[in-house]
Amino acid sequence: MTPINRRGFVTAAAAVAVSPESAAALGQTAGVSDQSAMNANELDFSDDADFKAADKGFIAALEPGVVKNAAGDVVWDNDAYDFLDGDAPKTANASLWRQSQLVRKQGLYKVADRIYQVRGLDLSNMTIVEGDTGIVVIDPLISAETAAAALELYRDNISADKQVTGLIYTHPHVDHYGGCRGVLPDGAGDVPILAPEGFMEHAVSENVFAGTAMTRRSIYMYGAHLDKGPTAQLGCGLGQNISTGTVGLLEPTKYVSETGQRETVDGVVMEFQMTPGTEAPAEMNFLFPELRAVCMAENATHTMHNIVTLRGAQVRDAKQWAAYLTESVGLYDGQVDVAFASHHWPTWGNDEIVALLEAQRDLYAYMHDQTLRMLNSGMTGKEIAEEFQLPPALAEVWANRGYYGSVSHNVKGIYQRYMGWFDANPAHLWEHPPVAEAKRYVKALGGMSSAVGKAREFLREGDLRFAATLLNHCVFADPDHQQSKQLLAQVYEKLAYATENAVWRNFYLTGARELREGVKQATSASDSSDVKAALSVDQLIDAMSVRVDGPKAWDLDLAIDWYLPGQATYWHLRLKHGVLTRTSGSAPNASAGLTLIMSKVQLLQLLAGKGLGSIQASGDVTLLTRLFSVIVTPTADFNVVTP
Repeated sequence: MTPINRRGFVTAAAAVAVSPESAAALGQTAGVSDQSAMNANELDFSDDADFKAADKGFIAALEPGVVKNAAGDVVWDNDAYDFLDGDAPKTANASLWRQSQLVRKQGLYKVADRIYQVRGLDLSNMTIVEGDTGIVVIDPLISAETAAAALELYRDNISADKQVTGLIYTHPHVDHYGGCRGVLPDGAGDVPILAPEGFMEHAVSENVFAGTAMTRRSIYMYGAHLDKGPTAQLGCGLGQNISTGTVGLLEPTKYVSETGQRETVDGVVMEFQMTPGTEAPAEMNFLFPELRAVCMAENATHTMHNIVTLRGAQVRDAKQWAAYLTESVGLYDGQVDVAFASHHWPTWGNDEIVALLEAQRDLYAYMHDQTLRMLNSGMTGKEIAEEFQLPPALAEVWANRGYYGSVSHNVKGIYQRYMGWFDANPAHLWEHPPVAEAKRYVKALGGMSSAVGKAREFLREGDLRFAATLLNHCVFADPDHQQSKQLLAQVYEKLAYATENAVWRNFYLTGARELREGVKQATSASDSSDVKAALSVDQLIDAMSVRVDGPKAWDLDLAIDWYLPGQATYWHLRLKHGVLTRTSGSAPNASAGLTLIMSKVQLLQLLAGKGLGSIQASGDVTLLTRLFSVIVTPTADFNVVTP
């Protein structure tokens, strides 16, 4: 979210809405005038309704608020955010500080009769609904360890003997399924697991095909390597952080495919609303008609969400998102007394629920429609983001503030969805890549000393945005130039301290840290054995195909058959012209130079580099070696703020 300008509108000149202290320090930073900074702080900070809602129904907290794995390593530490007590310091945006104070609240809460939530033990919430004999768990967090701690907190305070009799995934992001083995450590067994249609495809593909790059960017987005404190990571806006425990994936036993579909699990009646293409490709809200409660998944939370997430993902459909929220109002108005979501705190009261859904509906619809209006007038994505204005009636709603998504990057995402990366200006059609461009800019500016000097001038004038641009060119032109790296790190810190958006803050601060300290090692959700096992054979081959080093494989021409007796299917792999393709059928390929007969487990072991083992092989086994020789292993440790 961004500051309010003199006309009383919110402008996307930057995702910066500064506290009075920060405004005094930054002056004209990022195009934010003193007047706009003052108006941004006319938000009603005396309004404590969200704090009352976040505390409502509190039963008990986890003491201490720390979760460890079996080896004794800390995988979650909510107590690290105790510094958020008190007023916002000069190094934090007051609105973001307020959001972080709300989100760091931790413990077991009663939402309604038979409905409980555990909040503050991961990025997401875990919801527990009491059934006839046991409990139905909704969204079991990221890690088995945090999910187990959340379940134990419920059992210690409510019912020690209730077993999990149902599990529901609202959508296929890892913070909504990864902790499944913390609530079902022995697997599903006879326990039904419900999920929206398409769940498995998206759960595994998002973590595999572009998983390495997403993992690297997620470190920036969530500030995973940052310290916690007033000058460091404050949270993520959507939650405080991501846990680092054991990620699992238990396959759903039943898929929900239609709006209006009714399912009963352990006596708990649910009516579903399908919302594909909103916050996730497969997602669903659901009503508990007998309990007068509705789960809004991640479609209506207490922040502006992402139309395009900065970690990287396909652009979401803001128009469709708004349309589904309109449908939600029609479905739930008069039917509910409480709405809860997979993040943040619930909303009580039918009128208040409708107001939240309509405010978020109008937020996404306005961003969509006005972006289309402006692009059809010839404006580019950057120009739209700079000039975009939200009506005060939408901007003043706390739940619409840009703590996670922002007006600036969301409208650019909408532009991207319709128009792609190119703004039609021929000068942008064939630009130099970053290093080559940077060297030319530095040369044009009279050399490194001159370029850094000009950056300092813009810094003194308060134009941190252009100072960052110039210094970024300096760093890419000469990554060993310590003066430019250190100065750029300082500029990033100043931008971080001003922004209302938690994700932008984390990006700036992570960039500053890596300029000073280098890159730390990353891990990926795709490393989970459950995720790997959940991949179909087709997906495994597709995952290999995007790792083929094309130029290295130009001259290879080979054909290999994989036969899995358990599936009674031959997979025909062909590597030619640097492209790995696949077909499948019930008969072998007569031109295959090698045939491997194996189980799915053996295939996974083969792809993990454990060799043929007991796999039956007939033909030229060197073909396998030649194939694997051109398949590269991606790394999530690549540079971002340096070349």
